[in-house]
Amino acid sequence: MHIWIKEIIEIGLLEFLDQYTKAKKGERSKRKIDGLLKKRIHKLREDYRDCCGQKIREFLFDDYGITLSTTTIYKVLGEKYKLRSKWKKNQLRGPIPEANSPREVIQMDTVDFGAVFVFTGVDIFTKEVNVKLYPSLTAKDGLDFLSSSFDSRFHHTQLLQTDGGLEFKAEFRSNVFKYADRFRVSRPYKKNEQSYIESFNRSLRKECLGWSKYRAGELPSLTRELTDYLVYYHTKKPHMSLNMKTPEQFVEELVSDI
Repeated sequence: MHIWIKEIIEIGLLEFLDQYTKAKKGERSKRKIDGLLKKRIHKLREDYRDCCGQKIREFLFDDYGITLSTTTIYKVLGEKYKLRSKWKKNQLRGPIPEANSPREVIQMDTVDFGAVFVFTGVDIFTKEVNVKLYPSLTAKDGLDFLSSSFDSRFHHTQLLQTDGGLEFKAEFRSNVFKYADRFRVSRPYKKNEQSYIESFNRSLRKECLGWSKYRAGELPSLTRELTDYLVYYHTKKPHMSLNMKTPEQFVEELVSDI
């Protein structure tokens, strides 16, 4: 206050008020983020295979004690990476299966990679997955994936849901009730009914196999790459729906609470 009084005495009240008004109209300098913090944000995105800004915000706080808004994080990411357009809110969405315990709902699907086809399955509660590559897309392949998935990981489920593809008919359909109490085919053109497996399929493309078309001869190398990715997915990749735990950590906590 005494500084203002001194300046008023020196230049006069009117001049002081004029300078004060002009100063208030000026733009405030934008808060700058130092280069080290930007590097940490970039590294977290790369370490966790292009993860979202919300996860980076959690990692920054857990690893460095830094609190930063998601909006700011995306601004930093936008300086280096080409980001997707924002997800549109308030879209009309069809009904999707819900689960409150492990193995309550399993969704299965397939992804076309040219001469290589990927069968995928996910427990929508624990986010555990099973994935297998095939050089064809037949109901016999579907049956092989069904049996191998449940023998090695899922064991049994209350509800198994697939789309209406031919790979999920014939031999597959004849054996499905060995592993599931109920079987449901999602409605055509209602991808939201398969939202969990569709979400994983996008992650599989984005983080592992990409959008390329492959030859059948590439199956051995693709299988090795897929095996490494599934280890990463289950043991290192956190899920916001699992309270930032990996599927493996989430299942271990479930077992310990029983």
